[in-house]
Amino acid sequence: MPSSIPLSPPGVDLRPGRPPVLRADLTGDAASWAAEHRDALRAVVTEHGAVLVRGLALGDPDTAGAVLRELAGGPPMTEREAFAARRTYPGGVYSSAKWPPSQPMCMHHELSYTLEFPGLMLFACIEAPVAGGATALADATTVLGALPTDLVERFLRQGWLLTRTYNEDIGASLADSFGTEDRAAIEAYCRASAIAFEWQPDGGLRTRQRRSAVVRHPVTGRRCWFNQIAFLNEWTLAPEIREYLVDVYGADGLPFNTRYGDGTPLEEDTVRLLNEVYEAHTVREPWQSGDLMLVDNVRTAHSREPYEGPREVLVAMADPVRLADCSPTVEVTPV
Repeated sequence: MPSSIPLSPPGVDLRPGRPPVLRADLTGDAASWAAEHRDALRAVVTEHGAVLVRGLALGDPDTAGAVLRELAGGPPMTEREAFAARRTYPGGVYSSAKWPPSQPMCMHHELSYTLEFPGLMLFACIEAPVAGGATALADATTVLGALPTDLVERFLRQGWLLTRTYNEDIGASLADSFGTEDRAAIEAYCRASAIAFEWQPDGGLRTRQRRSAVVRHPVTGRRCWFNQIAFLNEWTLAPEIREYLVDVYGADGLPFNTRYGDGTPLEEDTVRLLNEVYEAHTVREPWQSGDLMLVDNVRTAHSREPYEGPREVLVAMADPVRLADCSPTVEVTPV
């Protein structure tokens, strides 16, 4: 029999291989329910790292947005340095990042390459896909403990390096990532965010930023494997996509890539190992239309699995956390 912890109403199911699931007893509107149960839901997230709420009937962006904003407890965060385009809804709510349905979005922590990132991710499923498409989860402390000690020690010493190339052909645009195309504003943002930048002759932009691969949770102090090393690495791309991008843009012109913090390229075997460790510690529950999910973004990595058919999941980001408050292991300076 599944165990449960009390929550009014009605209780949280805890079963191996899936996130905690709460079935809401909805008698009024969803936003009022969310306001009434905000503290209880956040308590479940604090204890377990995430919770999936079923039964709120979030069937349209207005209803879902109202619930997401209510649970955020204030204006949601504005995304900066996006790696893929999103549709923007009123009130700080976004669509999921635009990503080919046939390609997975591997495990990552949202905006883990920024100096201020969300402590809480909120997802609302307006339309579930026909098959696949789960937002799967993995505990970052467990993943850290399962990685080889020598690899972790290297990342503790060096951190990880994210390189990006912005152009008009592929990937997130300057406006998507920085909210503007004004060069002076972009340069000011990069300087303030410890991002090295270089404008290209064709008007494109290349950036480099080094961040800690391991942080301490700002509330619990637990060490977490917190990064997007595997997800944004070239070896995670489908082979045919990687070969095409390298052929067209060159090895240094990929829209994004990751390296060891000293600039050394990551080995294909290392990236494969990271993804295998994530998969070994993944929990998942297929979306149902109307579902809601809250995720501790520091403690819990999330992914988006390949899917078939339409899929609409809205996203909000809340509880901003500064990297400086998470005991980073490498100095934040442009590289």
